[in-house]
Amino acid sequence: MKLYPLFADLSRRAVLVVGGGAVAERKAAALLAAGAQVTVGAPELTPLLQRWARQGRIAHRAGGFAPGWLDHVWLVVAATGDRALNARVAELAGLQRVFVNVVDDAELSSFHVPAVIDRAPLVVAISSGGAAPMLARLVRERLETLLDHSLGPLATLAARLRQRIRRRHPDLAARRRFYTNLFNGRVAALLRSGRPEEAAALAEQALRTATVAATGSVVLVGAGPGDPGLLTLRGLRALNEADVILHDRLVSTEVLELARRDAERIEVGKQAGNHHATQDEIHALLLGHARAGRRVVRLKGGDPFVFGRGGEELEFLRDHGIPYEVVPGITAALACAAHAGVPLTHRGHAQSVRFVTAHCRDSLDTLDWRALAQERQTLAVYMGVAGLESLQEQLLAQGRAPSTPFALVENGTRANQRVVTGTLADLPGRAAAHAVRSPALLILGEVAALAERLAWFGAPPLGETVATVRQLEPPRPSREAAARLRRRA
Repeated sequence: MKLYPLFADLSRRAVLVVGGGAVAERKAAALLAAGAQVTVGAPELTPLLQRWARQGRIAHRAGGFAPGWLDHVWLVVAATGDRALNARVAELAGLQRVFVNVVDDAELSSFHVPAVIDRAPLVVAISSGGAAPMLARLVRERLETLLDHSLGPLATLAARLRQRIRRRHPDLAARRRFYTNLFNGRVAALLRSGRPEEAAALAEQALRTATVAATGSVVLVGAGPGDPGLLTLRGLRALNEADVILHDRLVSTEVLELARRDAERIEVGKQAGNHHATQDEIHALLLGHARAGRRVVRLKGGDPFVFGRGGEELEFLRDHGIPYEVVPGITAALACAAHAGVPLTHRGHAQSVRFVTAHCRDSLDTLDWRALAQERQTLAVYMGVAGLESLQEQLLAQGRAPSTPFALVENGTRANQRVVTGTLADLPGRAAAHAVRSPALLILGEVAALAERLAWFGAPPLGETVATVRQLEPPRPSREAAARLRRRA
């Protein structure tokens, strides 16, 4: 079946819904949202439909269906659950040349209700012609992730300027260039940032400009800890709009695969002892590509504003007049703790959490160790694998109990995640015994003991070694002792 797509203006037009159950209620709600004058015909109505009838939002025709109900209506929806009755409604509607939709019955319907993505006044409708409604719904869900809600205000702005744009750019090619810049450039970015007045002013300025110049921009996007399912919807949209992606070493391949296929990818990752690109070089790349009119995504592992130097990069962009946006990501402490089954705060164990970076000796020396050694708090230590001995030494010196539990989460949220558990007394030794490598996050505090009980993702935590566990088990009784115990039982 090939359907002819159209969008119906039902504002102030009479529409009939036959049926008074939950399905009819949903159909009536959608029709009311479109401005239709809805009549619901049925012997009984749901409580909500009853309330709408009392409020005058809908009209109610009580009793069984009668052919006269079809007089003077533009559309009919049959939602009775009785196929014979639905077929009769469809037949009589066809004789009166009134379009009818029979819920979940493509054969009896003369029009279909699509799955809808609403970015009013922009509306996207998806239909399978009744062949696979669940597939249409799946497509809608996927498109929802790509279409930002700012498209609605953008469409409204374009509609308000449409005639002026046509007069200013009578040449079709020039007009297309203007719209491309309007929809993909700074105006759209301002609307995404919740600044509609500035967006409108910039669009007005562009209309007064003799030529349409390409405007570059930068979006700082938090890629999360590695699992592509933890990337935000706005981050996904930014990746699909990018011309250039500058990404850190720790950004996973799975996240990069979600990006626009023809986008240029540049790795600018840094790690201890191996700075592939210095911060000044990263700044230069951001500036060069943005000034060339490209849409640049600066893709950072975790969140740009949690030990990600996002603030430094924004300061640089602002100083050089480059428009920018920030899309936060799920930082490693939140994601790794969740995937290790460790609540960062817990009413019985920890009332606060501290995020700490310990990637070098200089950063360790600047920390307030007395405050960090307090009990009933959780420490989430980023980039601390190389400094575990110093961290242990400082905390013990300030009075943190040697029995304080820890959980080391390596490659958190990824398929190869490992969790090593133990106590502060044996932290460096446990990490060395299991050859823990970066990226790894240390969670230290009473809550870390819950990793053994609450683990749900990946392999079980690596607790005490088998030999140690056996030493703690009670000795097994001899055969003779076991026989005596059985006789007594």
